Amino acid sequence: MTADPRALLRQLYDVAVARALPERMLALYLPPPPKGRTLVLGAGKAGGAMAQALEAAWPAEAPLSGLVITRYGHVPPGYKPRRLQVVEAAHPVPDAAGLAASEKLLALTRGLTADDLVICLISGGGSALMSLPAQGLTLADKQAVNRALLNSGAAIAEMNCVRKHLSSIKGGRLAAACAPARVLTLAISDVPGDLPEVIASGPTVADASTCADALAICRRFQVELPPAAREGLASGAFETPKPGDERLVGHEFVMLSTPQLSLEAAAAAARAQGLAAHILSDEIEGESRVVGGVHAALARAVARRGEPFAKPCVILSGGETTVTVDAAKPTGRGGRATEFLLGCALALQCEPGVWALAADTDGIDGVGPHAGALLTPTSLARARALGLNAQALLDGHDSASFFAPLGDLLSPGPSFTNVNDFRALLVL
Repeated sequence: MTADPRALLRQLYDVAVARALPERMLALYLPPPPKGRTLVLGAGKAGGAMAQALEAAWPAEAPLSGLVITRYGHVPPGYKPRRLQVVEAAHPVPDAAGLAASEKLLALTRGLTADDLVICLISGGGSALMSLPAQGLTLADKQAVNRALLNSGAAIAEMNCVRKHLSSIKGGRLAAACAPARVLTLAISDVPGDLPEVIASGPTVADASTCADALAICRRFQVELPPAAREGLASGAFETPKPGDERLVGHEFVMLSTPQLSLEAAAAAARAQGLAAHILSDEIEGESRVVGGVHAALARAVARRGEPFAKPCVILSGGETTVTVDAAKPTGRGGRATEFLLGCALALQCEPGVWALAADTDGIDGVGPHAGALLTPTSLARARALGLNAQALLDGHDSASFFAPLGDLLSPGPSFTNVNDFRALLVL
């Protein structure tokens, strides 16, 4: 095993991210060019890299056109689209650029025939990037609902249930618009359970959830809806295409990469270093600080009693935790990963021999420039020496201000993929 725990944990994160890069597997799932034309449509944080991989693999002599939307700064360096258009827009709250691109993307589906092929490139972040409000709603309406959902503590499946019902393009509507063309969706999962209808709010798959479900979620999490949105949900006017819809029959959905595959790659890398590696789950959800405390309790049991795992070992997990924010109170800097780690630090109280790394695999934790951070056995003590109040920072959702002065924020920049949260605890 490497003598440097920091280097080991960073290596495991890099391996997990590398396993999810589109260039590794996208070409394997491309069909032969169709009799008609090939149209590429897509959205997500991995959209730029997926478009790049597809352009590189598609036969030069075969027609290819289309539009893909990705997050600002998430077009791979050196990629100059030749046959596809790649547009950058805002995430996690949609903006005018995303709206204009979505309108253009949907317009490209007009005139498709049964001889045509539509390849949809879908990855996490697509819900915000491909934003086209339902009839009667405005971009400002969508932005307000999106902000409220992000602060509510709702799980990603719940948030996307609401988002798709307030959309003119998600929840299977994009695929329906492509009829009668054949649709092949190539997806990278960033959601617990890898449910196609949840990834980017399922623009190309049938949706079994209902307007009533979306309305119930908003009531449960006290998400205030604009009058037009509330009316559309209550009346059922915003209903999505359901399973069995003939416009979606025969479409194919391929999962290119998942959180579990990235965790398995990291586990293999740890074992190659002579460490036992244990994957808890790729579907862990819940309040970030609480999940951090639970992980800390497990690591402490391993450190002190050798149960349920013998040390030295690495404990891995993925999924998507949440941070519930009170909109009436000021908040600081940070995201799910650093809030998880700060909750973990307070629970561990400088437990000897326990190290941890938590980061978002897209390279950005929330809206800050960092992906996550590293926690060491001395982090809490070093922070106290600097006069930092860890509990106050956690209460103010200001976790980045805890790790930044320690020099322990992880800032690799955009990774051009997204399989959600990556967490690794090293117990020596």
